[in-house]
Amino acid sequence: MLLMTSWTAGPEAAADRGVVVSVTEFSPHRRRDVPLVTSAGLRLRLGWFAMPGAVALRLWSDPLTAHSGSISVWTSEADLQRFIRLPAHIAVMQRFRDRCTVRGTTWRAPAFDPSSAVAKARGWLA
Repeated sequence: MLLMTSWTAGPEAAADRGVVVSVTEFSPHRRRDVPLVTSAGLRLRLGWFAMPGAVALRLWSDPLTAHSGSISVWTSEADLQRFIRLPAHIAVMQRFRDRCTVRGTTWRAPAFDPSSAVAKARGWLA
């Protein structure tokens, strides 16, 4: 059972063009790390409104498996890569590198369709 936040709009929320959708999944090695991972994800979301190229973001968690992650939507692959290289993101990934397994996927879509992005993400996560 996935629990999801509502979509958080980025500065490119009104963009009417092709997008890149990225889905990540964090699988902690120990349940006691879940609150730390969740807190780190929520902190990264705080700057979303000003993230260049960001269209939308939705965080998710599965309380039964303790897995969590995000669905992020970008105007381009370059914008996604810029986020991945942010010092704050790198610091989070380094902090939890040995505490969880991370996997991700990306795809292109002709436009941002929230329900389609969630459906495809759920399919990949299943």
